[in-house]
Amino acid sequence: MKKVAVVILNYNGEKFLKQFLPSVISHSPLAEIIVADNASTDQSIQLLKTMFPAVRLIELTENHGYAQGYNEALALVDSEYYILLNSDVEVCDNWIEPIITLMDSDDSIAACQPKLLDFNKKDTFEYAGAAGGFIDFLGYPFCRGRIFNNLETDQGQYNDTREVFWATGACMFVRAATFHEVGGFDGDFFAHMEEIDLCWRIHLAGYKVYYSAESTVYHVGGGTLHKSNPRKTYLNFRNGLALLYKNHPPQHLWLNIFMRLVLDGIAGAKFLIDGGWQDCLAVIKAHFNFYANFVSWHQKRKALIRKNGYKFIHPNSIVKAHFLNGIKKFSDLPKSL
Repeated sequence: MKKVAVVILNYNGEKFLKQFLPSVISHSPLAEIIVADNASTDQSIQLLKTMFPAVRLIELTENHGYAQGYNEALALVDSEYYILLNSDVEVCDNWIEPIITLMDSDDSIAACQPKLLDFNKKDTFEYAGAAGGFIDFLGYPFCRGRIFNNLETDQGQYNDTREVFWATGACMFVRAATFHEVGGFDGDFFAHMEEIDLCWRIHLAGYKVYYSAESTVYHVGGGTLHKSNPRKTYLNFRNGLALLYKNHPPQHLWLNIFMRLVLDGIAGAKFLIDGGWQDCLAVIKAHFNFYANFVSWHQKRKALIRKNGYKFIHPNSIVKAHFLNGIKKFSDLPKSL
């Protein structure tokens, strides 16, 4: 058993594997490299077998999505640490060692992410996780370096190591024992926000999530679903509701759910006004799916481990701060986290 396993979940990512897998192999000499294929229909399997025979291949029988795909794959991986890495990520020399050293130094650190920059604009933070993630009391995620679609230039302002609320699924270091202790990803999420749900449960179970700028990777982003895809809109809105309901503390739960429903309705109306009727329809479908599966979400809420408090949840609305007050940077928020 190797101490660290780099696990890349692939779905029709032949182009990205060819482009980025060589850098992962060359810069990860002490880790086991694994590609778990989510029943790709392109030439990914053939590429891996012919060009990368030393990489361990796990072939899943169907496309389980990001969440359950990783659950299925990681059940077959024996390692102390998993590094969950998107296929469209470029890594650099010494990207693993600083974070593993950090996590070795504190058993309570269950997950950590590196600095995430844009592959196509390498002085800019990347949307999927930037310099570590946070969330507001209504369940809206944001990052140091990214609030909604506003991305900051990396000027060293987040060159630190600190605790955060959530770590990006594009490059997440996670302690294997804790991953399985809290139940892994919620497979019903399929994709999008599943890493935030996992990190919230990690916090509730009494562990920590960290960010470390000692490691930097570069993410293309949008490799599987384009950011304007109605399917992504559906998953984000459905999973956003599920995330909030499952994990929110009992106090003010229903008031905050109601406020979230109102804001989702406003977002749907804006999609429609802007000509995005398919995205508007996706919001409606997301809500009906959440209601139809409410019993299941409720059972998951009841099963949560709740040992810890709810630190690093921003007490004010990030929607109000950004869209009404014009705040575009994490450092400009009225209450630091």
